Amino acid sequence: MYKACIFDLDGTLTDTLESLTYSVNETMKEIGMPMITEDQCRQFVGNGARVLIQKALLAGGDAELTLFDRAFAAYGRIFDENCTYHVSPYPGICGMLRTMKERGMKLGVVSNKPDRQAVHVVEEIFGKGTFDQIHGQREGVPRKPDPAALLSMAEVFGADPSETLYIGDSEVDGQAGKAARMTTVLVSWGFRSRSVLEEAAPDRIADSAEEILEIIKGEERDT
Repeated sequence: MYKACIFDLDGTLTDTLESLTYSVNETMKEIGMPMITEDQCRQFVGNGARVLIQKALLAGGDAELTLFDRAFAAYGRIFDENCTYHVSPYPGICGMLRTMKERGMKLGVVSNKPDRQAVHVVEEIFGKGTFDQIHGQREGVPRKPDPAALLSMAEVFGADPSETLYIGDSEVDGQAGKAARMTTVLVSWGFRSRSVLEEAAPDRIADSAEEILEIIKGEERDT
């Protein structure tokens, strides 16, 4: 029986692609570099803000990343102001979370988004108290796919990895969940194609929030 469920944020709980693309492009305009498309942004996200900006600069022709420090500083300021810009939960997510809480499960978020923005987005979209723990990228804590943050959160919840479900939307999440020895589900509505998800070889691929609840119910029936 699962005691806890830990989620990725961008592309899993919330559709943040427009927010991310907007903030990157405002950054690129400020430093005089070409803007990126939403499709490019979709491929660039998943490994944190530093990698996102590096990939945007490389796509714009800054092969030596000479503008990185300036761009990263600008992005931090711009994204802080716009991290909830046109952000919304995916269909069925809010009801799924309510059902999980009713079942007594601990709920957490582990994101490679900077911690301050991760907390702000989660609390703005879902309300304070919906999640028991929210961890964005922090100094001294390796980002996913390193499993350290997942394992630390499960320990706080008093849940063994085998009692913890991890939900994400990318190959990075697949690697992190498997490294943490948690049942790992990748969702098909996020930022990666189904072929990428299949290559990541998660325990399951879910096409709806209802399917995630069925996984939990199935586990309960088996115990």
